[in-house]
Amino acid sequence: MKTVLFVGAGRHQRRAIEHARARDLRVVAVDRNAGAPGLASADVAEVVDFTDVPAVIEVGRRHRVDGVLTVSADRAVPVVAAVADELGLPGIGIDTAHRMTHKLAMRAALADARVPQPPFAAIRSAEDALQALAASGLPAVLKPVDSGGQRAVFRVESVEDLERDLEEALTESPTHEALVEAFVDGVEMNGIVIARKGEATLLTLSDRLRPPGIGFGVGWMHVYPPSIPADQLERAEHIAVDSVHALGLRDGIAFPQLIASPDGDVAVVEVAARIPGGQMADLVRHAVGVDLVEIALRQALGEEVVDELALPRFSQPLAIRFFTADPGPLSTGTVVSIGSLDPVRKAEGVVQADTYLEVGETIRPVRRDGDRRGYVIAVGETPDEAVRRADRAAELLAVEVTT
Repeated sequence: MKTVLFVGAGRHQRRAIEHARARDLRVVAVDRNAGAPGLASADVAEVVDFTDVPAVIEVGRRHRVDGVLTVSADRAVPVVAAVADELGLPGIGIDTAHRMTHKLAMRAALADARVPQPPFAAIRSAEDALQALAASGLPAVLKPVDSGGQRAVFRVESVEDLERDLEEALTESPTHEALVEAFVDGVEMNGIVIARKGEATLLTLSDRLRPPGIGFGVGWMHVYPPSIPADQLERAEHIAVDSVHALGLRDGIAFPQLIASPDGDVAVVEVAARIPGGQMADLVRHAVGVDLVEIALRQALGEEVVDELALPRFSQPLAIRFFTADPGPLSTGTVVSIGSLDPVRKAEGVVQADTYLEVGETIRPVRRDGDRRGYVIAVGETPDEAVRRADRAAELLAVEVTT
């Protein structure tokens, strides 16, 4: 029996761990949180902070693992690469992992390959503010260079905005670095690309709809296929694949995020080297019939990923509506009661739904990915029909709050 090591054991990891065990793999999982849901699903649970790379390597060596991977945890990607390198296991490589998790290194590699992207600049202190904004222009986006989950991501309209929010962005960065880049208005899209032996294949591009205000970076709805014109879509498809080649990913799952502007241009926002969160694996499974977790497991173990597993089998319009506060269906406040999901799951077109709400927690205005408290996925004959079905189904979840 082969053994795989999961770095991180959160909610998204748990489903992948259960998939691995159903495949008769022995699963070892590490997470610093003893209550992480994936630890309970693993064969062996180790309470280890995965930022402690030597400790994770020691776990992998002690259990003689045959493969190592992560799901949805961007900060775990360099750790997985380091463990694989040290133990002689299949992996994406330390340099590639750095380029695909450190936004400045990513921007430099994309620039070298002439992949379209927003103007940008590094910023490490308030003294850099004027020079950084001269490079990016206004409005701009401020973000940590090596964080995730839309933590400490701000829209910047002035030098004063940048100076006000900079410290929070730097604090969220393990290396205390931030990035300022031009804000590009347009349709944001999520892409899923599979790289096999140096060849990259685009599986899906989908609209990533965002709320107004401070949570502008959070995706509160995903819609497949995307809404942009056919010629711009073709350009976006090529750019998504080019970005993966530029960053050096030869075997792995990539998550490029693009913005299609009204003038027909397409720019790369960033590219991750992992199965993304936000139910994107579910989107791919329901939209084109490809199981990303199975592919990730095979690549972690050095097994062949054949066309029958890696290429789309059909194309089904769908929409994912997240349970959030405005513009989602939830009210802000302390949760008093949570109704059944049965009406949601039985609604027309719904293929999957779940909620992470708990009585006593506080529903806050949308600011980061963690403010999404569940989701509903609906399919339809067209994207618009799928959106209407997802919206109607989401309204069927009864959540009572007190303010």
